[in-house]
Amino acid sequence: MMDPKHSCPDVLSKLPHNVIDEILMRLPFRDAVCTSILSTDWRKHWCRLSQLTLDSDFWKPKKDKAVCRATKDLTSNFTTTIHNIITRHPEPITKFTLCIQYWKSCPPIDKLLCFLSEKGILHLVLRLPRQFKLPSSFFTCLKLRHLFLQNCLLLPPSAFKGFDRLISLELNDVTIYSKLLESLISNCLLLEQLVLKISDTLSDVIEINAPMLISCDFEGDIATICLKCVPRLAKLSLMYYHKDWKRFDVANFLTSNFFESCSVLQHLQLDYGVPLATGKEIPTKLPLDLTCVKHICMCIYLERDEILSALCLIRSFPFLRYLEIQMELNVMNAMPAVECLEVEAFPDVIFKYLREVKLIDVDGGMLEMQLIKLLLAKSPALVRMLINPHRLLKESAIVKRLDKLTEFERASSKAEVLFKLV
Repeated sequence: MMDPKHSCPDVLSKLPHNVIDEILMRLPFRDAVCTSILSTDWRKHWCRLSQLTLDSDFWKPKKDKAVCRATKDLTSNFTTTIHNIITRHPEPITKFTLCIQYWKSCPPIDKLLCFLSEKGILHLVLRLPRQFKLPSSFFTCLKLRHLFLQNCLLLPPSAFKGFDRLISLELNDVTIYSKLLESLISNCLLLEQLVLKISDTLSDVIEINAPMLISCDFEGDIATICLKCVPRLAKLSLMYYHKDWKRFDVANFLTSNFFESCSVLQHLQLDYGVPLATGKEIPTKLPLDLTCVKHICMCIYLERDEILSALCLIRSFPFLRYLEIQMELNVMNAMPAVECLEVEAFPDVIFKYLREVKLIDVDGGMLEMQLIKLLLAKSPALVRMLINPHRLLKESAIVKRLDKLTEFERASSKAEVLFKLV
């Protein structure tokens, strides 16, 4: 047995501070703080961390406690934790994450935000209880580069001019007036990434004026967003959400100038989220061709107007290379083929550069088969069509329903059709 006097030295304690910091940053924050009991040398190591995360795991009670803490205990623990951070952390903090969205109420965070502002916070993530009004100290974090907010009320003071260094902004179920949101975005002159997930209906249309914006992800009522000035926008995702889905008129959307300022758009994702039967004539193309779009993903319900809407978009992207369509089941899916979707109805149509198509949740209905037949017949550069049959179909039914694909004419001699069960 080795003599303790001749045992190996504490290797971890001899590591350079920057290596120890890297190790601690990869631990849950609670565990990183617990290393302070290891020795005198380790007592202040966690105080140098530039990235702190107080997430749901941090607030969980210890395993030996059978009953979860009451709200009062959580608030007390929060106050103690924040006090310890404020009084013991002398170094700059570049990223701070606070996740307490499932608490019944939000504890005071004014002092915390003042502290973070003084520490030059660059990346801030706040997941708070619903409708919590952010204190005025939040608007003093003027060095922010990345901001994520969830479940809070955002009311900037009149003197607030915006976060002029912000690169990325994500607002998830944040309550804010339309004009204030519009002003907030337009004053972020360096903004490159914008994510808006708004379940509540906004009273006015939001004009997005962001000359440096590269990526935009919008989830809400599409009728309330206008891409006014986005000359660098390369990636756009639109998910329609509204309690009264009949408000959205897909025909008007397709005939509007919604995409007019998207001159360099390359990647487009569309998910209307609901069946859209407008009763109006669907246009054959958008008012302008988007020549930069190479990649499009969309979700459509299997009915006539939805498929015509999809074809309208595809025909407006003359250099499209990749197409992905998520098929949504619909009670109308069993309806017979319609004449306007036959290949003969598109004599002048050609998808000249389309190389890959992916169709998800295909069940072999007549409308699907018409769409597949059209894509195969009009895509001379097609290399692969990948079909994911619907998971509820038996393999024998899939084979039977899709066997007809071998009879369809293919414009490309290199095109192969693959089936993949998921």
